[in-house]
Amino acid sequence: MSRRSGILEFAVLGLLRESPMHGYELRKRLNTSLGVFRAFSYGTLYPCLKTLVANGWLIEEPGNTPEDALATPLAGRRAKIVYRLTAEGKEHFEELLSQTGPDAYEDEHFAARFAFFGQTSRDVRMRVLEGRRSRLEERLEKMRASLARTRERLDDYTLELQRHGMESVEREVRWLNELIESERAGRDLKGSASGGSAQQNTNGAPGVLPRPGDTPGTDTPGDTTP
Repeated sequence: MSRRSGILEFAVLGLLRESPMHGYELRKRLNTSLGVFRAFSYGTLYPCLKTLVANGWLIEEPGNTPEDALATPLAGRRAKIVYRLTAEGKEHFEELLSQTGPDAYEDEHFAARFAFFGQTSRDVRMRVLEGRRSRLEERLEKMRASLARTRERLDDYTLELQRHGMESVEREVRWLNELIESERAGRDLKGSASGGSAQQNTNGAPGVLPRPGDTPGTDTPGDTTP
């Protein structure tokens, strides 16, 4: 399993823990609620869903909305399939939530993990946040060393780009420091939505989680009907 497919499986299980969904609903939630999945296709999602069903973590059920009931007689359309988390799937997701290995600190995986912090125990949140901070501090030190070595050979625009990258990492480290301080003080984030999958961006405001290189505060494009 690739790292990205593993992140997708984690996110799908987490969203379905909240409520059963159609594939289209899942794709829309992944696109609009989890910034890490802003651009991916049904060709990526449905093989993932089939794998989760084969593993016994999801079950497929016929849709029960009025439009689903009319789907078959209308132009041969098939009724939408609803995906529901099984007891084994819930247990597997909780096991994934408890993991705090190095993968949890990487950019995309951390964004997905953070999106489900509302369903994660405080001690696990602390280990993931501290691991992420340590990873970024190492990255920042390398960026500073590289800039010091190459500063004289860089033109003004490249130098400004390097500085912008460093400022982005420094901003996230400050954000992590604030989160860690809040966790240690036993405070929960304000503005978290019910259901446990509210996100927090690097400015500290609820919203779509940023990917590396994103401009804070940029909205995610809306999804369109396929």
